[in-house]
Amino acid sequence: MGKIIAIANQKGGVGKTTTTVNLAASLAVQEKKVLVVDADPQANASSGLGVDVRELKTTIYECMIDQADPKTAIRKTEIDYLNILPSHIDLVGAELEMIQLPERETILRKLLSELKADYDYILIDCSPSLGLITVNCLTAADSVLIPVQCEYFALEGITKLLNTIRIIKGHLNTGLEIEGFLLTMYDGRLRSARQVADEVRKHFKSLVFNTMIQRNVTLSVAPSHGEPALLYDADSKGAVDHIQLALEIIRKNN
Repeated sequence: MGKIIAIANQKGGVGKTTTTVNLAASLAVQEKKVLVVDADPQANASSGLGVDVRELKTTIYECMIDQADPKTAIRKTEIDYLNILPSHIDLVGAELEMIQLPERETILRKLLSELKADYDYILIDCSPSLGLITVNCLTAADSVLIPVQCEYFALEGITKLLNTIRIIKGHLNTGLEIEGFLLTMYDGRLRSARQVADEVRKHFKSLVFNTMIQRNVTLSVAPSHGEPALLYDADSKGAVDHIQLALEIIRKNN
């Protein structure tokens, strides 16, 4: 039975999609069966794994709103063991449509329960908000991975996210845990980055991953080629850091 990890932070630009795509690829090259669930209307995880969202007939939107079979929506990627349930801009309107649906907070959990046995890891790329779609993601997940960029205001909004996690754990998903805080966009040459990293480690202690994702141009360029860093430049810092993260997560969950 697979583990479902939501990658969430309502603050934009912290590296959620970059983490999702590159962690998924790194787990897959360790021969773990991985499904990326793109739950962000921007569909950046989908395009970052080579999916042309303009050509899709079935996406996570149709699965959540029209009860389409998720297995018909899943696409293979260039990497063995790695599949994706893609997103579409239509997902923007899903929250309004879901208001009318029964048990609207658990739609994604029921959907993913049909897929969990087929994968070792299911990674959900959450949108930068705390709306109903993100609530669905956290309700469906076994744990939450929280990217925190190593810049000032890094802790801004984390209290709100942790409060949301606490509420969901109390009412919708009692088993929800924090997988860990991941320091992203780290530049060791900058005193401010070192200070933020120290501050996060002081606050969250053992919940912070040992691996840090360093600032790296490959992580910015690779998505424009529809590839994770591992395919674009396997020797880049971005690729190597995510391999280390994948190994840390595998060790932790074994």
